[in-house]
Amino acid sequence: MGTSYCDIAPGHEWHGPYHDTEYGFPLDDDAALFERLVLEINQAGLSWLTILKKRDAFRRAYDDFDPEVVAGYRARDRRRLLADPGIIRNRLKVDAAIANAGTILQLRDAHGSFAAWLEAQHPRSKEEWVKLFKQTFRFTGGEIVGEFLMSIGYLPGAHVPSCAVYRKVLALDPMWARKEARKVSATT
Repeated sequence: MGTSYCDIAPGHEWHGPYHDTEYGFPLDDDAALFERLVLEINQAGLSWLTILKKRDAFRRAYDDFDPEVVAGYRARDRRRLLADPGIIRNRLKVDAAIANAGTILQLRDAHGSFAAWLEAQHPRSKEEWVKLFKQTFRFTGGEIVGEFLMSIGYLPGAHVPSCAVYRKVLALDPMWARKEARKVSATT
């Protein structure tokens, strides 16, 4: 059996606070959801520690992850982001963040919020979620989608049952723990 995040994160300067207060906890704020999606996209090929250390710089660079502001970014903003040493300067990831902000605005128009769109899609298996995200967003492969959905309480696995944080998350009624989600998990 491998080492889990619950084994290595507690007490760590960067991983500890994220593990104890954010990872796996349900989110319903669109800016927070957008932030988590952008961070997961930027983590691809890198360590989560790198992303956590750059998180404040990401917030400054992407206007606190306000989807309306980011969706309006133009060429000058792309150049600014690609020149910012505080974030990941990858053109595909920068372009994905801007395009995905626009997608979130479209989802808001249709569903009221990004959070409402996510809830309307629930329950799904991980494979179904990955397919949906690939059709809807940019730069969203299986690992990115899986980690994003685990990190916001839509898929199980953020914490092992023996972790004290597991019980805190479970008390918040995450989507993965709801009866209909358990049925989908059992069939896949």
